Amino acid sequence: MQEKNGLPDSFPVVGIGASAGGLEAFMELLHALPEHTGMAFVLVQHLDRRHDSKLADVLAKSTRMPVLEAAHGLAVQPDHVYVIAPDTVLTLSADGSLQTEARGPGPGLHLPINHFFESLAVRRTSAAIGVVLSGTGADGAMGLAEIKAAGGITFAQDEASAKFNGMPQAAVQSGCVDFVLSPAQIAAEIARVGRHPYLKATPDEEAAAAPVEQGDEERFRLVLSLLRAAHGVDFSAYRDTTIRRRILRRAMLREGNLDGYLKRLKNDRDELDALYQDILINVTRFFREAEVFETLKQRVFPEILAAKQGDAPVRIWVPGCSTGQEAYSLGIALLEFLDDKPVHPIIQIFATDRRWCMDTAVSGR
Repeated sequence: MQEKNGLPDSFPVVGIGASAGGLEAFMELLHALPEHTGMAFVLVQHLDRRHDSKLADVLAKSTRMPVLEAAHGLAVQPDHVYVIAPDTVLTLSADGSLQTEARGPGPGLHLPINHFFESLAVRRTSAAIGVVLSGTGADGAMGLAEIKAAGGITFAQDEASAKFNGMPQAAVQSGCVDFVLSPAQIAAEIARVGRHPYLKATPDEEAAAAPVEQGDEERFRLVLSLLRAAHGVDFSAYRDTTIRRRILRRAMLREGNLDGYLKRLKNDRDELDALYQDILINVTRFFREAEVFETLKQRVFPEILAAKQGDAPVRIWVPGCSTGQEAYSLGIALLEFLDDKPVHPIIQIFATDRRWCMDTAVSGR
């Protein structure tokens, strides 16, 4: 695999999640894809852990691309298809190879699609593409949120073509899906956007500069002015790289270039609102950045407990909490910290976000 600046060549990787009814959908998608897209495709399907899989052999009949079963350490290459093996968990590593590990023996919830999508978002950022096809349950929805927050592109199969609509519908309801299409239409859209310059992985967001063409500085400024006029928010003070890439992402999806996109924004309030939501999208999960919670237990919570007076509750405010995982993570971490302490105070957690406010009181054990 070619490398640039010590990083794997940043061709796009398409992660595709499927469950019940997903095999037919994936075969249709593969059949509609050109042989040479410059992208790699990784299928993560819910498989029976007790039986060997012939999935790679079956899918090979639908495409001229090589179809391989994922193996530990296998380097991902463009114009190849990889399928998860039974009874495994699959991720993408920093060097661009597939990593497999045995699925745990326990009866707990198994979400292999989310697991792979999350690694894809981290390793490929804006060169990540996520697709959720037919299936039951909600696996894949949270993973798509990670991909979109990293600057990638997200798809879900439409209700009319999905044999089982649970997974695609859960993805759509998450608010993180860019396109809701049939498998053949998804293939056509992937082929269209796949070679766009935007789809270039940038693991270091601080160091990565969004591609800027001559005259784009003025266009960025005008886009921000339109957003400020429509929503009363001045994004010019936000992190420049992130804002530029979010704008370029929408421009690539809708018009292909920033000039055409600016013209569209001037006359399309729905698209202006969609861009606003895209810029503000935030990914959240339980115990994100685990080292932060360990620091809270070791340094912050002891000081709070030492300073608490009498029966006063411990109050925590979590701003910008999105769907609330941070608030619950803090509550769990605090309860764990208090587990061996003689005093169990009342805990009040105030969690707020730009769209809603939640006031949750969690009583100690």
